[in-house]
Amino acid sequence: MAHSNMGINSEYGDWSWSADAGERARLLQSPCVEVGPRSAEEQGPAATSILGAIFIVVNAALGAGLLNFPAAFSMAGGVAAGIAVQMCMLLFITGGLVILAYCSQASNESTYQEVVWAVCGKVTGVLCEVAIAVYTFGTCIAFLIIIGDQQDKIIAALITESSGAESSHWYTDRKFTISITAFLLILPLSVPKEIGFQKYASCLSVIGTWYVTAVIVVKYIWPDPEVIPGEIPSSPSSWMSVFNAMPTICFGFQCHVSSVPVFNSMKQPELKPWGAVVTAAMIIALFVYTGTGVCGFLTFGSGVEQDVLLSYPSNDIPVAIARAFIIVCVLTSYPILHFCGRAVLEGLWLRYKGESVEEDVVRERRRRLLQTVTWFLLTLLLALFIPDIGRVISLIGGLAACFIFVFPGLCLIHTKLSEIQEARPASWWALVSYGIFMVTLGAFIFGQTTTHAVFVDLTK
Repeated sequence: MAHSNMGINSEYGDWSWSADAGERARLLQSPCVEVGPRSAEEQGPAATSILGAIFIVVNAALGAGLLNFPAAFSMAGGVAAGIAVQMCMLLFITGGLVILAYCSQASNESTYQEVVWAVCGKVTGVLCEVAIAVYTFGTCIAFLIIIGDQQDKIIAALITESSGAESSHWYTDRKFTISITAFLLILPLSVPKEIGFQKYASCLSVIGTWYVTAVIVVKYIWPDPEVIPGEIPSSPSSWMSVFNAMPTICFGFQCHVSSVPVFNSMKQPELKPWGAVVTAAMIIALFVYTGTGVCGFLTFGSGVEQDVLLSYPSNDIPVAIARAFIIVCVLTSYPILHFCGRAVLEGLWLRYKGESVEEDVVRERRRRLLQTVTWFLLTLLLALFIPDIGRVISLIGGLAACFIFVFPGLCLIHTKLSEIQEARPASWWALVSYGIFMVTLGAFIFGQTTTHAVFVDLTK
């Protein structure tokens, strides 16, 4: 296979690398050296329709972050402030998706990391891959915490019904239930080299997410008599409190890493139909997140839990079904996120060593098992001692802002600067200025949320 140096940034090929090295996740793929035009055979069939692309982007955006939206509205200072922050950020979130497609066309690359590597160079590319690894690691921790939250409520309901009183047996302890579930179900699903057996998980995840939203909306319209809402603020306590909702919004709407392969898989990978796809997908996600956030917040007021399902009584049957849906969704999502993080780490290691995984299958298997077990044990250990998902989301939400704002902004700036033009029109300057603004906004959100998480949330 011929290699060429036609990428926007020539530093992309500085490290020796095999095009086949590393594991390949469908949506998170380790970078390869080749940045030249690809043949039709290499590109593969681009068979995704517009409706199919909308479904995939919606599925990538919706997830476990849904449970934290009512608490985010409470932190923002009420419904008006929460919706206002969401709407303002959604403009830039949608713009970032279009920018990534534009840069993907310009660089002729088909995954998020490859676009950043080709456009911005190896330093920014490595930072991007490290950020993805940390983000997927933090998300796996959040998934384990969510499993514990839902299991606590389900077990409490079962024991109360059978004995008439709550029990504190060793087998109902949160740390035990999380650990046994993780070892028996999550670890075996995380070891395999490929994740093709997870292909039906996305449909189940979408169904579960919509069901959770429906339950929260119905419970607001027809509330339980025993549920007494707390104080419902109508305005933020300070202008800084509005920014407390940003990590949750970024975490919820972050689908940018998955968006580049989706764009390249379309029948017509062009900016105009892609703009329609991401606009429709973000509107759908907006309705789901807003419905959950508003109804969950108004049901419980300022007393809403970080995980909104924890605010409902343990013996509520529809909510118990929602909890079961969430557990199943998280059980199938953890291995996928772990696979993506492992693929990035494997790619960084092999690039550094200048090796291909096919050179020694035995070493690859040992390395994969070591990576998987280490990743699993660290995420499990941290999940056992972190009390709620709010503290994890406050940290990884800042990284999500980097994927949404910082890296797309840098890609846009580098892409426009690489253009050779005698006279640069006003549109060129406008796009460069927009890229600079996105980088500045993303850096501010990352700095503010990370500082708040470290000095406020983690010191409680």
